[in-house]
Amino acid sequence: MRRAVIALVLTAAGLVPLLRYHPSTATTASAASAQGTARTGTTTPSAGSPPSTAANGTRTVTGSEVETEFGPYQVQVTFNGSTITDVQMVETPSDRRSQRIADSAAPTLRQEALQAQSAKIDTVSGATATSEAYAQSLQAAIDAGN
Repeated sequence: MRRAVIALVLTAAGLVPLLRYHPSTATTASAASAQGTARTGTTTPSAGSPPSTAANGTRTVTGSEVETEFGPYQVQVTFNGSTITDVQMVETPSDRRSQRIADSAAPTLRQEALQAQSAKIDTVSGATATSEAYAQSLQAAIDAGN
């Protein structure tokens, strides 16, 4: 009898996480199908937006949207000549956990990009997908800006 109670409790404890699990990819897939676009690759076909140039010689370029298993990431790069002066994340996944990870990794990734002046940046521990998507979108913006 005692073993049966223990087995029942352990079974219930194992089922609770399964019942509470809500995959974030369902939201992304339904949003993509609602927009009528399929997201099957890792990046969108466009290489980014054309650069917009300000009167003082700075220009801003938006990198391509990079789709990950957690959702889309996209960065916007500000150039002064060929120097990267700023990098901002303009799109992150919609779920709170991914947003929290992106928000915590963004300052480190920005600093890495400004120091390297390229998309060859180190991955932030605990934010691998965010770091890789950031670097891909950054490279697309650099390519479009040069």
